[in-house]
Amino acid sequence: QVQLVESGGRLVQAGDSLRLSCAASGRTFSSYTMGWFRQAPGKDREFVAAISRSGGITRDADSVKGRFTISRDNIKNTVYLQMNSLKPEDTAIYYCAASITTPQAMAVMAINYWGQGTQVTVSS
Repeated sequence: QVQLVESGGRLVQAGDSLRLSCAASGRTFSSYTMGWFRQAPGKDREFVAAISRSGGITRDADSVKGRFTISRDNIKNTVYLQMNSLKPEDTAIYYCAASITTPQAMAVMAINYWGQGTQVTVSS
């Protein structure tokens, strides 16, 4: 069992930066591919970024490529999402996710554990 707790979401202005954190419980954090998803009002939950168990492989959605960076600290059992050049269309609830699949296969249906989400709002 893995419990995920996100933090860092808040209201920011377009162009600002923000870093989300996700703290995981349990001793098996390094056994999971970790990822971030987001869900805007009235839309489906969508993939944002994923990182392999060792942190050596990452994958980003086209919509955030070059602006968002995912990283992890297997000592602190924490995964991060650094978000730069934020846009109003990045407004969503951001969810941390753990999966036994690979970053390339990371998708909503492949998630084993979800966090409760953290709200990010970007004003124009």
